[in-house]
Amino acid sequence: MAKDLLPSPHPLTPPRSEEEWVFWLRLLRSRRVGPTTFFRLMAEHGGAEAALDALPGIAREAGVEDYRACPPDIAVAELEAGRLAGACPVAYGAAEYPQALCDLPDAPPLLWTLGDPALMARRMVALVGARNASSLGSRMARKLAEGLGRAGIVVVSGLARGVDTAAHMAALEHGTLAVMAGGVDVVYPAENTVLAQEISDKGLRISEQPLGLVPQARHFPTRNRIISGLAMAVVVVEAAAKSGSLITARNALDQGRDVLAVPGHPFDARAAGCNMLIRDGGLLVRSAEDVLEAIAEPPAQAEIALETSQPAPAPRADPPQRSLRETAKLHSEILARLGPSPLAEDQLIRDLGAPVALVAPELTALELEGKIARQSGGLLSLA
Repeated sequence: MAKDLLPSPHPLTPPRSEEEWVFWLRLLRSRRVGPTTFFRLMAEHGGAEAALDALPGIAREAGVEDYRACPPDIAVAELEAGRLAGACPVAYGAAEYPQALCDLPDAPPLLWTLGDPALMARRMVALVGARNASSLGSRMARKLAEGLGRAGIVVVSGLARGVDTAAHMAALEHGTLAVMAGGVDVVYPAENTVLAQEISDKGLRISEQPLGLVPQARHFPTRNRIISGLAMAVVVVEAAAKSGSLITARNALDQGRDVLAVPGHPFDARAAGCNMLIRDGGLLVRSAEDVLEAIAEPPAQAEIALETSQPAPAPRADPPQRSLRETAKLHSEILARLGPSPLAEDQLIRDLGAPVALVAPELTALELEGKIARQSGGLLSLA
């Protein structure tokens, strides 16, 4: 978890001034600094300013010469772009930051938000599915979103065509949250521009990416981990055997979330992924009531959740188990053992001779950095 990478016993203090925001953004936008590395640097150096000073030396030890951290004017420009767009940044450690994301080893250190941030404190369910959704698939997405919305659940999706669009539109009046693959101010696809504006007016749009960033293919898998991380459960309405929706479902399983799927006809390729999920143990969904039953909390747990619904993230007192240098060495060992031919993840872990708990988060970090690629069947290869 990200909070395990923070220094002990002091929690990560979110930026309070313009200068602190600049330091945070400079560190986060520096080359080769993803979410996991950001938290490790903050843990080892006690703050963003000190981590920035240490970056060139760390890069030299890793064999990278002439390393330059993100310049101040880039961070200042991002803050100004946020102000012009009406977006607000929410940093890890702030009371507004979604508690659910604090469980992730690669939690986004910062989220840009457009709309009502109070939605991030409510219970959420993700609805995802095919972009080329069938008429039945779109109707099912609308029915599920309406039922969940009436029950007080915030519907999370990715503002894509098809199932995502249907889910957002049906949940608009009750509360819906769109996780953007690019900048929070960049609507993709463009045909959803009006819907995106309605979501920012009545719901919430969020993104970990810089303002103005046009999404590329590599940004969608990283976006999907936030969709599943926010939600108590992920419902797949329609999905092919190889699709982004199944990546989201896999993320959900890795994050300890429930995965549910709407069954489809065996001859329909758009239902193949859902049928596979059900075959492999995913819960079958016929209505919103099935989803509500799956996420229902026992009374005692529900009372505890109500009492502690909006606490600021509280890092555990455990010190970081690996330094950044040790992590860089492990990354090199992982990359050295991978090639263009796929290798089973469990075989890679056995070859490394390291605990799964240490290797798994670094595989995720390398995937987010675009250095390795995951394939079906638990296989890994160089990207």
